[in-house]
Amino acid sequence: MPNDRPTNRTDVDAALLGHATYRSLGEQKLSKTEERFERGRRTVGLWLAPLVTIVFLALPIDLAGHQQTLAGILLGVIVLWITEAVPIPVGGLIGVGLIVVLGVVPPDAALRPFGSSTIFTFIGAFILAQAMLKHGLARRFAFRILALPRVGGSTTGVIIAFGGITCVLSAFVSNTATVAMLLPTAIGILAVIAKLLQERGLVAEDFDPLRLRVGAAIMLMLAYGASVGGLLTPVGTPPNLIGRGLIEEATGERISFAQWTATALPICALMFVALGVVLLLLNRPEIKRIDGVRDYVQRERDAMGPLSRAEKNTLIAFGVTVTLWIVPGIVALIAGNDSKVYETVSDRLDEGVIAVIGASLLYLLPVDWPKREFTLRWRDAAEIDWGTILLFGTGIIFGSLLASTGLAKTLGESASDLLGLSSVVPITIFAVVLAIVVSETTSNTASAAVVVPIIIPIAMAAGANPFVPALAATFAASFGFMLPVSTPQNAVVYGSGVVPITRMIRSGISFDVLGAILILLGLPVMVALLGIGG
Repeated sequence: MPNDRPTNRTDVDAALLGHATYRSLGEQKLSKTEERFERGRRTVGLWLAPLVTIVFLALPIDLAGHQQTLAGILLGVIVLWITEAVPIPVGGLIGVGLIVVLGVVPPDAALRPFGSSTIFTFIGAFILAQAMLKHGLARRFAFRILALPRVGGSTTGVIIAFGGITCVLSAFVSNTATVAMLLPTAIGILAVIAKLLQERGLVAEDFDPLRLRVGAAIMLMLAYGASVGGLLTPVGTPPNLIGRGLIEEATGERISFAQWTATALPICALMFVALGVVLLLLNRPEIKRIDGVRDYVQRERDAMGPLSRAEKNTLIAFGVTVTLWIVPGIVALIAGNDSKVYETVSDRLDEGVIAVIGASLLYLLPVDWPKREFTLRWRDAAEIDWGTILLFGTGIIFGSLLASTGLAKTLGESASDLLGLSSVVPITIFAVVLAIVVSETTSNTASAAVVVPIIIPIAMAAGANPFVPALAATFAASFGFMLPVSTPQNAVVYGSGVVPITRMIRSGISFDVLGAILILLGLPVMVALLGIGG
């Protein structure tokens, strides 16, 4: 009977468009068991974070004062991030405040990273994503992907196909840009699947679409797939260029574009398979087969009709942004990434500046000129997830301080001395583990910049060829999967509100381990087969 239907039916579109990175227990729909776990986790964090910091600061260890203070604060912040005792962006801000109050660095030095290009990439990309969601363009893209042959029939097919698209794009476009431009489509796909679940009665009427396992799998595939694809080419991600430059400087061995790609391709292919297995096992979709989705998709596509003026404007802004993001990579392929032309183009077409320019077009392209109505209103920009921007800003701060205070170098050299590293194999293992650990609490770029210069002299001091350990550290620097602050792409998908921190940690640590094993086993084999590295 119609009158028997619950009146609190979830509005999927509203839930996904009005997402929040951090939600209190009262804002979520949890079972009693889940609520007890969440309450306990957050309560533990409130007393464990200050306790860990205080105990570490009191330890009589051989570290410079400012290095020990930074390490203690960072440990406490990591506890706050993992337990979500306070909103995750606030945890980072508490850490930044303590860095200044306890005298690690002056306030201007601590806050300078908030002006980095990456922060403006986030702002611009989030505004573009907001336009794609608001005007239905993301939904249109989602239906197009679901309509592909052999894709739309199962959630596994959708997740794998989406990951493949992400991998290929991120080999030539920056990982952050790739994830930023595909995020709205991912949310659109999730909305379609969520509505199918709702219509078939497979979820409660008042279910929370932000807590679906299939949503977490799609989002994590987007973030992690970009990291895997970024390894495919030297220009796929900044750590590749940093590592390659340092290796050439130390060994005189230049890795060509073709050599890099040939080395990385089989390793990345195995990583992608491992990624699919990990995500589908740990985030098992609520439904496997989505039979009838083709008919549903076709009906919805027909109902959407032609592109609206707002959608066309959004496409223009999106197209301009993506084109300008791609141009430096094309120039690198033609002229080489060590040419003056590439240097000039990449400096002028800075990723963050381009993102902001693209977002600004949404306020210049009209939808109703007589009324002076443009594609977006300012309140749309005010609704983007500023918490994620704050969160990653604090992550950049900690990453830069790890390098500038010398703490990362001290920890690396101490561990090397303690372990007595004396040959290529243990040095390579150490390089991979150190790069992954550092990348969990700082950006991949900072991880490569910090770890590779540590590994090369360690290998040389041991009389070993530094080529393989340094290259392994370069690859592993892109493996920060556990926390939102580990990589920009992690932060972007975490900002969708679809990936709980516990799911990111569980999936991330599993893929960290598998990725490390694949690098350790695959990289030496490929280097030997291709005869590079002397």
